[in-house]
Order: sequence, then C-alpha cells, then structure tokens
Amino acid sequence: MKYLFLLFIILCSTSCISVKADITTDNNTYTTEDNLAEAGIRLVMEKQEIAWNNHDLEGFMEGYWKSKDLKFYGSNGLTLGWDDTLARYKKAYPTKAESGRLNFTINDISRIERDNYWVMGEYHLKRETGDAEGVFIIIFKKINSEWKIIADMSC
Repeated sequence: MKYLFLLFIILCSTSCISVKADITTDNNTYTTEDNLAEAGIRLVMEKQEIAWNNHDLEGFMEGYWKSKDLKFYGSNGLTLGWDDTLARYKKAYPTKAESGRLNFTINDISRIERDNYWVMGEYHLKRETGDAEGVFIIIFKKINSEWKIIADMSC
C-alpha cells in the first residue's frame, strides 16, 4: 500500500501532465488478465457516471474502497478516508445544479503490479452553475474480487 501511495504521489508531482506508460508485462504485451481488469474497471466507472448523473453521491462512492485508508487528492488538498471523501463531495456538490452531468474520458489503463492498475483520464461536468473539467489519475485495486478506487488525484 505504501508503494502504491508513493507511486501515486510521484505521478501527481508531475503537475498533471499526461504520461503514457505500458508496464503490463516484461515484453509489453496486453494479456487476457489485463483485458478482464480493464473491463471491470470501466464498468465501475460507468456505474459511477450513472450514479453521479442521478445526483446519487453515495452510489458514486460505491466505486471507492470503503476504508479510512482511501486517499483523495484534489484542489483542496488531501482527504483521507471514505467517509471524509463522501462528505467532501456532498459539500462541493450539494444539489443537482452543482453536480450536473458527468462524463469520463479514459485515456489510459495500465497495470502497476498484480491487481493494481492506474487510470488516467479526463472528467467533464455539464452544469447549470457552469461547466467544469479536468484530469485525474485513479489507482484501482482488486479487493474481495471487486475493483475499488484506493487513491484518486483529480485536478
């Protein structure tokens, strides 16, 4: 876990520049296991879009690891834990007007090690209060046979 967080911080320190890395295997081939992982991760993110677009922040948070060790890093700094991350979302997006309609653009999904992957992409919010967009790096880990976000850096 410390290794993943250190990697996450290193990636974040590059000032949100897009990096394309293929570190899936020694010979840089994409395996069936990677294809299944990518499909599972994409499914989690599709469910998050649906929940967000229904202003269901608890449903959106189902994609996150429900742990005090969850890490979210955004414009207001580091938020630790699932409960505090949910509270942060509720404060920032109290109504449908603020949350709007979310669309993710996934630019890269790469294996870090074993059942740990990063996702690099963009988020786009269409809102009554003004549109918003930015980039993210999310780290997914397979926990109890489910893909969960264990760290999220959005800017």
